[in-house]
Amino acid sequence: MSRDPSRGAPEPYLAARVLDALIREDYGGLAGRVTRGKDAVQIVLPAGRRVRLVPGRLYQDFRVAPEESLTLAEVIETLMLVADSADAEGVAAFAAECHAALRAYELHDRHRGEVLARVRHALRPAARGIGTTIAYETLAAFADHPVHPASRARPGLTDDQLLAYAPEFAPSFPLRWAAVPSGLVTAAGGAAAACRDTSVACGADGHRAGWTDGHRPGRRNEHGAGRDGGEPGGLPGWWPAGDGTTMMFPVHPLTAPAVREIPGVILLDAPHLTVRPTLSMRTVEVDARTHLKLPLPISTLGARNRRSIKPGTLEDGARAESLLREVLRREPDLPVLLADEQTYAHTGHEYLGWMLRRLPPGEIVSVAALPAPSPACGPGGGLVLDELAARYRGGDTGALLDDYLRVLFAWNVRLLVGYGIALEAHQQNLALVFDDHARLRLLVKDNDGLLVAPDRLRAAGLAVPDFADRRLLTDDPHALADVFVTITLHLAAAAVASGAGRAERVAEALDGALAEHGDHPMARLLRARTLDADRLTGKAMVSAATLMARTRVAADVNKHYGAGGPNYLRHRQRREANS
Repeated sequence: MSRDPSRGAPEPYLAARVLDALIREDYGGLAGRVTRGKDAVQIVLPAGRRVRLVPGRLYQDFRVAPEESLTLAEVIETLMLVADSADAEGVAAFAAECHAALRAYELHDRHRGEVLARVRHALRPAARGIGTTIAYETLAAFADHPVHPASRARPGLTDDQLLAYAPEFAPSFPLRWAAVPSGLVTAAGGAAAACRDTSVACGADGHRAGWTDGHRPGRRNEHGAGRDGGEPGGLPGWWPAGDGTTMMFPVHPLTAPAVREIPGVILLDAPHLTVRPTLSMRTVEVDARTHLKLPLPISTLGARNRRSIKPGTLEDGARAESLLREVLRREPDLPVLLADEQTYAHTGHEYLGWMLRRLPPGEIVSVAALPAPSPACGPGGGLVLDELAARYRGGDTGALLDDYLRVLFAWNVRLLVGYGIALEAHQQNLALVFDDHARLRLLVKDNDGLLVAPDRLRAAGLAVPDFADRRLLTDDPHALADVFVTITLHLAAAAVASGAGRAERVAEALDGALAEHGDHPMARLLRARTLDADRLTGKAMVSAATLMARTRVAADVNKHYGAGGPNYLRHRQRREANS
């Protein structure tokens, strides 16, 4: 066994993280049970046990002290005793998530050594460029989610299925394929060209009356890969051909049983095309420049976060990408690239659809991997961020982190202030791209969860996309700021910088990005909600995605906010005041 040295035994580590989350979200009034005495801060659990707390990290005031050794049973008992009766189903589901997470930790500990050996081999200088992108995805999967305590859980999967398909085990596997009748298919981008060849009527906006000719297959753009991700004539050469009346759909092996039950669709027996899972698990890597996003019949980060694919999200993601490309044409100084996600097809069924993602040239490293330990750092150890700094910044880790934070905030602040756009681009949906001259650019993907202010967009001279999901539109500036704080600030910036032990650099980078916009009302609001705030907004992920009854949760569970936490940015002001 090769246990992760950063956390110790899995059960007390997980139990503490779960209790931390419940206190942070004040589920069942648990925060009210925290007592502050002369010598200690404690929480009194409903069963009577006193648990010592210490100052929290980033998102919360207090957390379980390292010397406390809780069991999962104690924490679940606490949850059951404080829960609202309306949440009984959610409590049971969360208990199952916790046990699934514990099982995943224990399984990973048993296989961690052999996985690290494979990753270390992929990151050797002689092998660099061959599989390194997916190696960093594996390292990212070694790290826990900064907020959700049961992020390792995939309830319903067996140990064998985790080993075969979960990214932290660095597996590879062949895809299944399904023959889908032409009349069921809606397609766009390079897929539309392929549909044309098989008499399938397709449309980028979900209509079957025509084809998508707005973007020529294979055309390139300075801000990303091909405009529609297609090759001349349609799909990549490895894509199996239909028979003239059908189109071939890739199917994840875990989803094959559900696809087999869809009327009119034939699931083929022979697998084809070996792939590897990225951090998201439902997105797999075909090669270093090509990903496939495929539906999965599981939930992650909460029971309501199903990994199926609603057809409208594919279309909305493509519309959002087109909007962002238009912004980048107006902002040529921003070193930002967009993954090409214009090629997709679906049937209207949540388990039968796909999206082809094209990635730009350069070495691509997931932002989620930056604070993860890198086996390429040698005996002294180090993080992926340190490894990259050694190769691209002469060993100056702070300089590389500063470069990343400057680009991250310049991009997101300009989007919000200038255009009324707030991206839900967290650390999993961002990557660093390095070219041969060590230039760093930010790669952005999966844009179907953004928020757009129609009035602000029109004022900037841009058309408002016709999103299928109307929840993506709001003129409420505080709703936009909430996304900025909880996604860009907390997850994309602070979680990465804190994981590298350099959280103090976040405030300076954000201050610089806001200064560019002076007294603009939205810049003032962002400053008030971040640098000058007493407390920072936080997402109540566990409560919204699993625990609470649906009637008590926001329409979009990923935009359900809790009581908030301490402002970790304000140490900069305290330091300046004391200097």
